[in-house]
Amino acid sequence: VQLQASGGGSVPAGGSLRLSCAASGGIFSGYAMGWFRQAPGKEREFVAAINYDGGSTSYVDSVKGRFTISRENAKKTVYLQMNSLNPEDTAVYYCAASSRALYSGNYYRPASLYNLWGQGTQVTVSS
Repeated sequence: VQLQASGGGSVPAGGSLRLSCAASGGIFSGYAMGWFRQAPGKEREFVAAINYDGGSTSYVDSVKGRFTISRENAKKTVYLQMNSLNPEDTAVYYCAASSRALYSGNYYRPASLYNLWGQGTQVTVSS
């Protein structure tokens, strides 16, 4: 599976963006998926995760109520809808896939449990 993230850009505080991560090849529908972000000078951090069928999701506390992760397995795509953006959300956003337990109900928060990564898309939020 190869992952291609898109949808980043520059928005003012309070704005919205929707990131997409399209997969090619492989059994996308069985993978748990996640979004991570890395701001300049900071470590990569978990943002959101979703299990193989979208029935379970998890978010870092700082984005709860503002971000929504979802997926369309028929399109081999996972999304991150980001609303009420603030300057602290500025980062490069990465999507990731985990083949750790295909078709399980699990989602994962640690980056170490993901074995496939997209190239990243820049999100910049101005104050």
